[in-house]
Amino acid sequence: MKLVRFGASGAETPGLIDAEGRIRDLSAHLPDLSGAHLHPDALARLAGLDPASLPLVEGNPRLGPPVAGTGKFICIGLNYADHAAESGMEVPPEPVIFMKATSAICGPDDPIVIPRGSEKTDWEVELAVIIGTPAKYVTEADAMSHVAGFAVTNDVSERAFQTERAGQWTKGKSCDNFGQLGPWLVTPDEVADPQDLGMWLTVNGERMQDGSTRTMVYQVPFLIHYLSQFMTLHPGDVISTGTPPGVGMGMRPQRFLKPGDVVELGIDGLGRQRQDVIAD
Repeated sequence: MKLVRFGASGAETPGLIDAEGRIRDLSAHLPDLSGAHLHPDALARLAGLDPASLPLVEGNPRLGPPVAGTGKFICIGLNYADHAAESGMEVPPEPVIFMKATSAICGPDDPIVIPRGSEKTDWEVELAVIIGTPAKYVTEADAMSHVAGFAVTNDVSERAFQTERAGQWTKGKSCDNFGQLGPWLVTPDEVADPQDLGMWLTVNGERMQDGSTRTMVYQVPFLIHYLSQFMTLHPGDVISTGTPPGVGMGMRPQRFLKPGDVVELGIDGLGRQRQDVIAD
């Protein structure tokens, strides 16, 4: 299934995408796509519905992030060897973990807002993993049973805030609208191999990133296992798994976003996003 949340920010309605790519309203069957509603049993009940029996949503409503109530937005840094190289950093001996504020999460086509004082706002297409059942001390072999689905995310980053000022990466990652998520939550039955997905990003139509999840250093099952040794992963938590090369920071000369730019990105089978870049 492809599950969505549509409507005004903060007042989204749950839905699913039918075979013709249209949105069907799920609000009669669940209040929102969050928490217990991401459990495999709950998703199985949704999968058993006849999409034609659900109200058709007319027009082209705004899409919100496809999961609500996210408690943790966990990011993995330098998880593609070629991206680490363009950043001038070594592949880490263990996954680099940092947190992105959940207040950064927004819809897939909501604008990228360049924060005040920004000099180096950058782009990063990433595969997001959405947790469906609590995971604590899980084995790598069991890790995927805790996944509710996958989505596209843009891990927007302000590099000067991130790397040139004292402290941790979080302040360069957590500005408002620095976490576009969606358009859909795609359930695992529709993703044959999360480690074989092409991914891309353009700025003003120019291809910047063109990679594949095949080149991840630490793959999805290991990341879930690894993170669960340090914290319980809860339903609705999002893991952003790293980006391939082609970010602005790695270019020579470096290139960063400015108001008026248009960013588009996507991952095979998981949909695409489009964002206008605006100033705060």
